[in-house]
Amino acid sequence: MKQKPVFPWFDAKRPFEERVELLLKSLTIKEKLSLLRYDAPAIPRVGIPAFNWWNEALHGVARAGIATVFPQAIGLAATFDPACVKAVACAIAMEGRAKNAASRKLQNTDLKYHNLTYWSPNINIFRDPRWGRGQETYGEDPFLTGEIGKAFVQGLQGDHPKYLLSAACAKHFWGHSGPEELRHGFDAKISPYDAAATYLPAFEKLVCEAHVAGVMGAYNRTNGQACCGSKDYLRDLLRKKWGFDGYTVSDCGAISDIFQHHALVDSMTDAAAMALNNGCNINCGKAFLSLFDAYREGKISSQEIDEALRHALLIQMRLGLFDPDEQVPGAQTPQSVVCCAAHRRLARKAAAESMVLLKNDGTLPLSRDLRAVALAGPNVEAFNGLWGNYNGIGKQMVTPLEGILARLNVGTGVVYVNPNATSRPSITDENPDVVIYVGGFNESLEGEQCRGNLGGDRENLDLPPEQRAELNEIYLKGVKVILVVIGGSPVDLSQDLGRASAILFVPYPGEQGGEALAEILFGKISPSGRLPVTFPYSLKDVPPFEDYCMRGRTYRYATAKPQFPFGFGLSYTKFAYSDLQCTSTGKSIRLAFTLKNTGTFVGDEVVQVYWRQGRGGYPVPNCELVAFRRVSLKPGTSKHVSLTIPKERFVAYGKNGAKKSLAGRSIELFLGGDSSLNAPLTTTIQLYTIGFFHKTHKNIGNTCLF
Repeated sequence: MKQKPVFPWFDAKRPFEERVELLLKSLTIKEKLSLLRYDAPAIPRVGIPAFNWWNEALHGVARAGIATVFPQAIGLAATFDPACVKAVACAIAMEGRAKNAASRKLQNTDLKYHNLTYWSPNINIFRDPRWGRGQETYGEDPFLTGEIGKAFVQGLQGDHPKYLLSAACAKHFWGHSGPEELRHGFDAKISPYDAAATYLPAFEKLVCEAHVAGVMGAYNRTNGQACCGSKDYLRDLLRKKWGFDGYTVSDCGAISDIFQHHALVDSMTDAAAMALNNGCNINCGKAFLSLFDAYREGKISSQEIDEALRHALLIQMRLGLFDPDEQVPGAQTPQSVVCCAAHRRLARKAAAESMVLLKNDGTLPLSRDLRAVALAGPNVEAFNGLWGNYNGIGKQMVTPLEGILARLNVGTGVVYVNPNATSRPSITDENPDVVIYVGGFNESLEGEQCRGNLGGDRENLDLPPEQRAELNEIYLKGVKVILVVIGGSPVDLSQDLGRASAILFVPYPGEQGGEALAEILFGKISPSGRLPVTFPYSLKDVPPFEDYCMRGRTYRYATAKPQFPFGFGLSYTKFAYSDLQCTSTGKSIRLAFTLKNTGTFVGDEVVQVYWRQGRGGYPVPNCELVAFRRVSLKPGTSKHVSLTIPKERFVAYGKNGAKKSLAGRSIELFLGGDSSLNAPLTTTIQLYTIGFFHKTHKNIGNTCLF
């Protein structure tokens, strides 16, 4: 029997870099070019199996059958809990490893969604409330986006010194946040100031601090340059300035757009050559089928081909795909980890932490011994209200209807108004103590490419017309209404604030959403989610969608009063801040204070620190988040909390995007529960001296050197 040849690139004793070079020398030009496609074919001659780079894991292993469905990305941001997000991402990676192990046994590595190169997270800034894909992001704030994104990448990739648990990919680089219908030919005009202060910081953090394995280019042009074919972006900024050492990939079809929609080149061959030469390594789409013609015509060189493939092969090496499974952490993960009990508990915890209480007149929490309850609304029993987009399918999905019914006393009267039934009971049948209306949105109303010409974006901020009509009818009956709004973007609730007894915003909560919602409604858990986006009153308060200037957008630059500010969220208990102290080192400041739960419920406070600059000759945000911490306290108990803030977070930018010194200027720090600046404690810094002030700015503390 002929013995199978042993290739040196499968020798686990050799360094990855050496093995990659040996493999490159053994491949023909055509073979190399074929490996630069997302659907790379097998090359049996050198022992390489087929490999499909396209895999999704935004909030669970997606589009690959059964998997734990965690809250949508915007919900993970609403937790303000990087530790929880890291645990979620680690669970996703372990389920991905288990699925990949099974796929490799079936030789299914050529299929989409079956490998370990996940095209997540989406760290674009949710700058406009109309953007349907905003639900995929971590909100409107660059610092929160960077911190949550960093935690997600670290959980997904693991901490092994040699191998990746899976390969994360930061997208869409850069300047992409709608309108979706224009994305294939749109040119986002972004000033150097806005680029430095808003659009690029999260990408820089994920590259420089989280060491993300991949970066995906955006469909659009930014300042005239195709994002998937720009030397300035992919080579000079990403690799030279930030030191990125992973692989780059185009969004799907984006390289074709360079020719077909951006019209920057004269042919598909030129588009492929432009992308490869300027730093795009892997093509999702068909444009790289033209690369052999580009090579024959002298438009690309063997050196450029080798460079692109070198980055790609190193990622596969780091995933352990060229090494024996027994040497690779996670490679032998059993199928039992998929949808396991521990992951369901984590999904429930994340869902509970993501839900934001916007109003409560004392109706919540509910008693289990209610006389009668009415349940209504299109999302009360809809699974797709739990999912969001880019989702898997959970093994034990719990709808709001199931979660609520499981909490009620068996003697409680229940009227369920099925929105799809031809004959429905009246909301006032058995005279309910409360109506729980679960409305909002799903992936057919907002998301990627889901609504014809709008491409998944929203026309307005109101609830769908049929829900608004149904709610108005219910309000007229004079019963208590608890409004639960499921969705992934801001909603105009001005018609509900004076009529509903309580309002909960529930970012697509995942498979355990109904369970977590019921735990909050009936007081097992106090709500603790915080808004990762501003809820404006009206689109009149927001600049035109196509305008990428940040002036007038988000809590950092808006001038209109918000309906609900960034960072906002109520609790069933109350917290008191006191005893602010400060110490300073050469590189950071430390804020220490006492936090007390003065109410009667166990609860989590999300402590938030914002800073505000003095006015100067360059653009200045209203305020900016620089630190946050989730703190859990029992009733009547206190905790001494300290936050260490690196001084580099206090940075200003000139109109040219260059950093500006703050020496000689005064800045203020606000310590509290949201971005409204109605903070219980504030600090003023001038030059390098810090003083402590109440919100009335009366001095109450010490002064120390910064």
